[in-house]
Amino acid sequence: MSLESVDATLRDAVDGADAEATVEPPLLGESAPTPRFERPEAIRGIYLNAWVSGSRVRREALMDLARETEINTFVIDVKDATGYVSYETEVALARETGADRELRIHGIRALLRRLSDEGIYPIARIVVFKDYHLAAERPDLAVQDTAGGPWVDGNGEVWVNPFNEEVWAYNVALAREAAEMGFAEIQWDYIRFPDRPVSELEGAVFPGQGDRTRSQAIRDFLLWSRDELADLDLPLTGDVFGVAASSTRDVGIGQLWEDLVDAVDAILPMIYPSHYWPGSFGYDDPNAYPYEIVKRSLEYAVQRTEGIEGAGRIIPWIQDFTLGPPRYGSAEVRAQIEGAYDAGIDEWILWNAAGRYTVEALEPRGGWVEGEEPLMRLGGELVPMNRSRPRGEPAR
Repeated sequence: MSLESVDATLRDAVDGADAEATVEPPLLGESAPTPRFERPEAIRGIYLNAWVSGSRVRREALMDLARETEINTFVIDVKDATGYVSYETEVALARETGADRELRIHGIRALLRRLSDEGIYPIARIVVFKDYHLAAERPDLAVQDTAGGPWVDGNGEVWVNPFNEEVWAYNVALAREAAEMGFAEIQWDYIRFPDRPVSELEGAVFPGQGDRTRSQAIRDFLLWSRDELADLDLPLTGDVFGVAASSTRDVGIGQLWEDLVDAVDAILPMIYPSHYWPGSFGYDDPNAYPYEIVKRSLEYAVQRTEGIEGAGRIIPWIQDFTLGPPRYGSAEVRAQIEGAYDAGIDEWILWNAAGRYTVEALEPRGGWVEGEEPLMRLGGELVPMNRSRPRGEPAR
């Protein structure tokens, strides 16, 4: 699917009845003081794409979700894989390349103050090296082709060069602006090289690589961004493939766990059971074993992190979408959360690209009503959730 199709899909995720809300005039109070946020003791978050964040109806519904359940954090797109910045920006390169021409969130400062009033912690998601717009407008910043010009992957997409420090500086400038607007935390996504077959990558050239490995390039970017933003005193975190938590080698995308975990304040493996190949952790159909896949993957992550000085927290991305059987509902989503808890991890963020979440999987603000706890998928079957067991003790 092309990036244009992905963006159209996200736009369509906003209800047609709320179409006008995506271009609503700026919220009142843009000149008021910048809000300040305290980080929750344990992040329990959801992702909001830029179209959802800019939709009055959709964001109000998700604020209701946070009021009624354990959700306390929103991850909001500042720049997604299309390369467009979600709101009006003053960053020079964004304006020069037209990355500010498709605004999805109007009144961002007022929105952040509203989140402050609601007690919701806002994290700015910035997609770094999969930036279709920047690569198209500034082909000199793109991964190059041995035949000349920008390299195009098998999906027809172009990537910016992870070794290029102008690309680094651009994303850090966006992060600084987001922080100064009021975002409490920066989350780097797509901090990796293209995950394409070797046969495709043979034609790709990365100017400036020298003798550095891909994993060193990603580590260098993270450490450099930490130094550049140190004066802001806010957490910098990074998303990684789920396989990075268990693979002892870089699978070609520049994400070796030991090279990254101490370069961020938190590392967020995307441990979606649907993304694991048959046979992973001994399961022929990993998608049917959400509790087991999440628990085993995070146990590996915890084990590999032990003894690394300055290692960041581990916060998994949890799958709240269906990709193949079984259909993912409350039992499958809750099973993943419980799997994280039993691996010793008490923080998590749910991913659904369209911003539609399974409320029945979430603990109500007042706690579960005895006898009405949700089922969870365990051992391939639906069983009652048992919250009386100590954390770290297997569910069964």
